[in-house]
Amino acid sequence: MFLALLELRAARGRFLLMGGVVVLVSALVGIVSGFTTGLGDDTVSALRRLPATHIAFAAGSDSDQFARSLIDEGSADGWEREKGVAATPLGIAITRATTDRHVEVDLAAFGVEPGAFTDPGAATGRPLDAAVPDGVVVSRQLVGDGVRIGDVLTVDRLGIRLKVVGTTGRSSYGHVPAAYVTTDTWRRIRFVVPGADTRAGDLPRQDNAIALKLPAGFGGTALAEADRRHRTTTVPLGKALAAAPGYQGERLTMLSIQTFLFLIAPLVVGAFFAVWTVQRTPELALLRAMGASRRRLLGHTLAQAAVVVAAGTAAGAVIASAVGLAVGERVPFSLPATTLATTMAAVTLVGLAGSAFTLRRVAGADPMTMLGAAR
Repeated sequence: MFLALLELRAARGRFLLMGGVVVLVSALVGIVSGFTTGLGDDTVSALRRLPATHIAFAAGSDSDQFARSLIDEGSADGWEREKGVAATPLGIAITRATTDRHVEVDLAAFGVEPGAFTDPGAATGRPLDAAVPDGVVVSRQLVGDGVRIGDVLTVDRLGIRLKVVGTTGRSSYGHVPAAYVTTDTWRRIRFVVPGADTRAGDLPRQDNAIALKLPAGFGGTALAEADRRHRTTTVPLGKALAAAPGYQGERLTMLSIQTFLFLIAPLVVGAFFAVWTVQRTPELALLRAMGASRRRLLGHTLAQAAVVVAAGTAAGAVIASAVGLAVGERVPFSLPATTLATTMAAVTLVGLAGSAFTLRRVAGADPMTMLGAAR
């Protein structure tokens, strides 16, 4: 180890250059990881907050279910009668509204039953109340956009007026901040035609989906039979995230970038140590001629790689964290400590794997080179 550190000091310019490359690669991987997580949260955080195990859509809606699926009241009542199952209607509609203080905002209206397990309650103010059908609980992003408790939101083109009664945590859908309303209000937003004189009783008693809490063991044949009876298609909550607009495409794009970066890292590290090994072949042969074992030379090389890769990765992690602190909540960036640690550990491992490509040449250093056999 002493010899490895001594060589690092003697050739510090080269190792600093290589370390700088590792820093940039690891920082880029961390930043991309932060954007991957942030974009995912900004697309489906409102769905992830639902304390549901499954989501039931209308049968036949195989894509964009939250936009295309419409479940009638009979299917919802049927699920509610299932033994051991907790079921409640759920509606989602993206719209635009203006406060009485002329603040214009986009919002994803989540239609929930007040008091149901999908009701987020309120961090400040009051939660939804069936006795106040025009109430709305807004997410923290809308508060940041200038919406306040007591404001009256007027839904564009429809003229529907909603009074902000409370606020809840950060949640969004399709990169649009969530706002929670009663299912009756959601149906007005979803089904009322601009300019038409539509009464509440004339609106369809339909919702996008049904949020379910299924008991353990309610799956397989039992779930398929329940879907057949109620004319629904039920998927786990994790799979329902794919129904959010843009979620799959964004995630695939960001994960593809991460994958290529993980492929680049070992190639870059391996190329550097391959050149470094070629340049110091005479020194390695001399060490072998002096009695150094192959095992010691391999340990010497891995120690150098570990120091360079670990130090570069740690510096890259600091840069990625600093970027997260700098952007704050202005962009969808999220890099929790566990995600950062996992990502940097992966970068370290692939970097060391790249350096391992040179071990064969290190182990094959011929002591006869220094004894004149090569001349």
